[in-house]
Amino acid sequence: MYFTYIMYSQSKDRYYVGYTKNLQLRLERHNAGWSRSTKSGIPWKIVYSEKFETKSEAIERENAIKKMKSRNYIEKLIAGGRPD
Repeated sequence: MYFTYIMYSQSKDRYYVGYTKNLQLRLERHNAGWSRSTKSGIPWKIVYSEKFETKSEAIERENAIKKMKSRNYIEKLIAGGRPD
């Protein structure tokens, strides 16, 4: 099982989109400063996730969300599901 997730940093007022096999461990690592791109936004919280059977599906969804390049799209997704 794989996940595409969206995290939010209140201190930076920023979203981060990623994928992982272990959602809880990934959040712990982001909040422990393991990722240079999210270190300055600690603490992060997961505000949205989708579950996939394969890694390739999760990566495809992550890329689709990132391709939108829209905070509005992400916030609609979090609020009520996929705004596709």
